[in-house]
Amino acid sequence: MKITSIKENYLYKKVYINGNKVYGKYTIIYTLKDSKAYKFKKENPGKKYINRVGLTVTKKIGKSVIRNRVKRIIRAAFVQIEKNYYIKKGNLIVIVAREEAVESKSGDIYSEMIKQFSKLALIEEKRPENKSN
Repeated sequence: MKITSIKENYLYKKVYINGNKVYGKYTIIYTLKDSKAYKFKKENPGKKYINRVGLTVTKKIGKSVIRNRVKRIIRAAFVQIEKNYYIKKGNLIVIVAREEAVESKSGDIYSEMIKQFSKLALIEEKRPENKSN
């Protein structure tokens, strides 16, 4: 699944200032209702609302190899959450990695992000499992 990213700097600032936030041990998640969600819905081939996601991993965390690893783990956790849960659409989501994320396992970040999305009321319900035997 392709994640639509936030590319404009002013959107990051807008989410930081006006958005809701939840702190965790490994990440901080900011969310804000996307004012341009309708425009993206029209442009989307499926004609559905989408979430735009931004990742922030600062140089305090480490060198580029470590930063890219942390980004990869967070991105994979987000995709897995979207696969397993119904997430409300039409939001700007910014995920900021904390220094503890370097030492963490991918399962730790995944479970923490589920709790954070639940606190932000973005997770509606768990998707039913497909068992094809």
